[in-house]
Amino acid sequence: MLKRILLTPGEPAGIGPDIILKLAQQAWEAELIVIADPALLRERANALGMTIQLGETDLTDSEPQPHQAGRLRVLPVSLANPVIPGKLNPANAAYVLETLELAARLCLQKKTNAIVTGPVNKAVINDAGIPFSGHTEFFAEKAGVDQTVMLFVAEQFKVALATTHLPLSNVAASISTELLTSVLNVLESGLKKWFQLDTPRIAVCGLNPHAGESGHLGREEIDIIAPLINAMQQQGKKITGPLPADSIFTKERLQQADAILAMYHDQALPLVKYASFGQAVNMTLGLPFLRTSVDHGTALDIAGTGKADAGSLEAALRLSIKLNQ
Repeated sequence: MLKRILLTPGEPAGIGPDIILKLAQQAWEAELIVIADPALLRERANALGMTIQLGETDLTDSEPQPHQAGRLRVLPVSLANPVIPGKLNPANAAYVLETLELAARLCLQKKTNAIVTGPVNKAVINDAGIPFSGHTEFFAEKAGVDQTVMLFVAEQFKVALATTHLPLSNVAASISTELLTSVLNVLESGLKKWFQLDTPRIAVCGLNPHAGESGHLGREEIDIIAPLINAMQQQGKKITGPLPADSIFTKERLQQADAILAMYHDQALPLVKYASFGQAVNMTLGLPFLRTSVDHGTALDIAGTGKADAGSLEAALRLSIKLNQ
């Protein structure tokens, strides 16, 4: 059966509308539906010199239809204020969340197969007085799940995060047996479900430099991480570590693991973006539906200029279609 994929452009003043319009210029073996203000898409297409035929939908069609190049089906959500590319406006923050909420609701109702999200600007949403820490946490709340895992899928490796959008000063206190047990279980289940790995091999980073240097640089490895890994190994799970983060991404180590678990955001993301920026995919495990996303931000400085590269969004869409087969 042909898949129906929802796309959310994210921050309307950023490059999200640009890269969705670029993807719409080619045919896809899936139905693509963007949740956005049609006026925004028309204005951005004009700014980019693109021709696009927009057709509004309410998802009452009986069967999904393959996406045709140069056309785009839209579930309309209205902006509060007109958009100037590159200029953030807190008045449109509620619009961004409305597009995400609608996407989540439709997936939970099983009317669509997946969500592919464009980049949001967290700061402007919070400046509007709306607490928001990211897509991952937002969709987890809407789905009513206690634990999700952020997994980055790059050409060379897969890397997941034990903690996501936390200040660095709060990370160590957040690393607990309970958290890591939950994260590793979700990661293992997600690798089995989406990547058909019977017994996933997961390598776990230490928190501290040199994985704690036998306790001289921190005891989290000795007191929390290693005992948990040992217990999971006794259950037959293929989990190794804790390994120093400065050597876990070597070629030899990567060949021995299906995925890496990093302890915090910037332990993994600089390497992901160095190795595969513009081609990596951000995937959320633990949700009752599939969600993939770009690996980059809103790039306000090039919004509406035609310079935005749609590579990461294309990779996110291709992975979404592939994993739904």
